[in-house]
Order: sequence, then structure tokens, then C-alpha cells
Amino acid sequence: MRVLLIGNPNVGKSVIFSRLTGINVITSNYPGTTVEFTKGFMHIGGKKVEIIDAPGTYSLQPTSRAEQVAVNLVDEADIIVDIIDATNLERSLYLTLDLIKTGKPMVIALNMWDEAKHRGIKIDVEQLQQIL
Repeated sequence: MRVLLIGNPNVGKSVIFSRLTGINVITSNYPGTTVEFTKGFMHIGGKKVEIIDAPGTYSLQPTSRAEQVAVNLVDEADIIVDIIDATNLERSLYLTLDLIKTGKPMVIALNMWDEAKHRGIKIDVEQLQQIL
């Protein structure tokens, strides 16, 4: 099984990948740090699962080599984990809507929740779930 971690640049994909797989990847606070993808593995319920850390992309209509890599990985994934920046929900949801259209099984992960809360941003998760 292949699980793809995808989202906009700088939403924490590589940090989550490192936590899941134990593999440290280079992370920076500027877009384009991950241009290729990184693979790792973890075990879930006794099964070996491949986790893929995709380069950041804003949509499934690529405008750079890194975004093209991410788009290609969507086709190969069994499950998509769309990592969303809770501090910039509107920007992140453009990609989310593209991913929903693929019909692939998907999990939405609201990352940077603590930072959003610190900034006074409130997200009604149940309402967001109903809308999506």
C-alpha cells in the first residue's frame, strides 16, 4: 500500500514524514526545498506501508518540475493524505478540491493547528467536513 503525503509548500509534509518513518529529510522555511520525493516505510496493523513525501504543490495543474513530480505521484498513490496549513486554510483548499476530484481515498490533516489557535484563527472542523 502506498500513502502519499501531499500539500502546499511549507505545510509540514516532511516533518510528518519524518515522524511516521523515522527518516530525517531536509526541511526549510522556503518553498521548493523538496523537489524530488522521498520514500519510507512504517508498519500499520502488521502490514508494511510505503509513505511518500511529495514536493509541495498548489494544484494538480503543475507550473514547475517539483509540482509535476507531485502530480505524477497522485496517480500512483493508494491513499492520499492532504496536509493543510490551518493558518492559511483558503490557500490550501484549492489543492484539496483538486484532490477530491481524483476519487482516491483521502485523509485531510489540519497541520499547524497550534499556530492557528495562537493567531486566534478558529476552524469549525465539523462544518468543514460537511462542506468537503
